[in-house]
Amino acid sequence: MELANFGLVIAGLVVGFIVGMTGVGGGSLMTPILLWFGINPATAVGTDLLYAAITKSSGVLVHRKNKNIDWAITGWLTLGSVPAVALTLWFLSSLHTAPDAMNAIIKQALGFVLFATALAIFFKKRLLDFAHKRAGGNYNPSGSRLNVMTVITGLILGTMVALTSIGAGALGTVALFILYPLLPTRRLVGTEIAHAVPLTLVAGLGHASMGNMDWGVLGFLLVGSLPGIWLGSHLTGRISDEVLRPCLATMLVLIGYKLAF
Repeated sequence: MELANFGLVIAGLVVGFIVGMTGVGGGSLMTPILLWFGINPATAVGTDLLYAAITKSSGVLVHRKNKNIDWAITGWLTLGSVPAVALTLWFLSSLHTAPDAMNAIIKQALGFVLFATALAIFFKKRLLDFAHKRAGGNYNPSGSRLNVMTVITGLILGTMVALTSIGAGALGTVALFILYPLLPTRRLVGTEIAHAVPLTLVAGLGHASMGNMDWGVLGFLLVGSLPGIWLGSHLTGRISDEVLRPCLATMLVLIGYKLAF
């Protein structure tokens, strides 16, 4: 195995381990790593999207078996996210004749979404506290109003994910916690994963149709990530979240700053 390919396997192993242990950090770490390997931004995003769809599929099966998925919420999110993915991909395809412009837009968007993801991770506890306090207050949207807000959330997530491959994990989970503070955490996490799979699959296939895909790289990443996720999931809780969260957030801020500026 060539050194670069071995490096991709190790990258998949490390990212899979972090995702398995913390539940976040997949796209926000993998896409910058692919850029570091010299892969252009558009191909890095497309490859990471299918990588995410495949790795999260097993999570859907587990959550479905444990009845941790609210399919109604998943449906409303998808109603917003899939059209947003289609529009974003159409916009990117219009830039396909100018690959430098497309890569520049994706790279800058990556930087800003990494900043937002870092903030979501760093302030996750405060955001969750806010959501639970709000649940006991007067502001509790429901019915059609809540459905519309969920569709809008899906639209925003779909745009970010199609453009950068980032946002379905940390940002999606936090958004659901704020919208549905009374639902158990396990159901919100399961619902987010159930939504992330079709979202990243549609976006990934769209990028692949534009040639933004490296199937060889995808294969090497999966070789490392599948055992990494298994190992990380078995070590969940061994390292304090109070230590992991600031470290991961700081890393994303540094990467985001480099990409955006």
